[in-house]
Amino acid sequence: MTQPSTRPRYLASGVALFLIGFSLVVFAESISVADDSGVSVSFSKPPVRVISLLPSLTESVCALGKCSTLVGVDRFSNWPKSIKDLPKLGGIGDINIERIVQLKPDVVLLERASPVIARLNGLGIKTFALDIKSMSDEERALQKLDLVLGTSESARVWNKIQKEIVRASKQIPSSEKNIRVYFEVNPAPFAAGRSSFIGEILTQLGVINIIPDSLGQFPKINPEFVVQSKPDVILLTESTVADIQKRPGWGSIPAVMRNRICTFSTDQNDVLVRPGPRMGEAALIISQCIQEKMSSSR
Repeated sequence: MTQPSTRPRYLASGVALFLIGFSLVVFAESISVADDSGVSVSFSKPPVRVISLLPSLTESVCALGKCSTLVGVDRFSNWPKSIKDLPKLGGIGDINIERIVQLKPDVVLLERASPVIARLNGLGIKTFALDIKSMSDEERALQKLDLVLGTSESARVWNKIQKEIVRASKQIPSSEKNIRVYFEVNPAPFAAGRSSFIGEILTQLGVINIIPDSLGQFPKINPEFVVQSKPDVILLTESTVADIQKRPGWGSIPAVMRNRICTFSTDQNDVLVRPGPRMGEAALIISQCIQEKMSSSR
């Protein structure tokens, strides 16, 4: 009498052992990463469906080589060009929660102050909040995103930023180091303080930001303060030359008198005001304008 083959049973046992082993591997690789709200967010595997609700975060994800995981972004995210056809999910005040739910993200990246975090979490959607206002904030964000996305690119991206800033600094002649600079973020006027990422870039370029540390990162300032500070160069991202020339006393500012006023294209403005992986490019834009304005008015 022929004995029944036991091979199928052994094969089934082997498959079961493999699956158990695979599960253990996946479990062993699961991580918890604390976001900038102090909340530990757990990931059993790198997310493959990511939504970003902040342009600087969108750019950071792409810089780390994970653009392909993005399934939706905020309306202001516009770089790199490969994301232009992704669903736009609104801005800070009008995030489209219903559309986010439909997109079934593994995680939503957003800023720490976002008002939709609690609502998304209540709907069972995982969020990861980051607060980026300085260069060290961006370095930390890149490192955390490395962990979340399962990449190991943060050091490369950060080194590229640093090399570009060093190159931008070297391009400014020593005779133009220590000139006094005023960087206006918008016409309220809000300025870039020394502790902001823009202020840190100015410091690394070797120029003097007229806004003191004591006023914070992006303070609203008294226009008379700028008149008294007498900057040699003014940089504007939203204001126009016509705007500032109408301000009382501004005609006596050296930068205004000598037409050392930098204005930028829309694309350049996006680079300048986003604390993300293009901060090195921002340094190069600022450096080039300072050189042009100083040399043309000698």
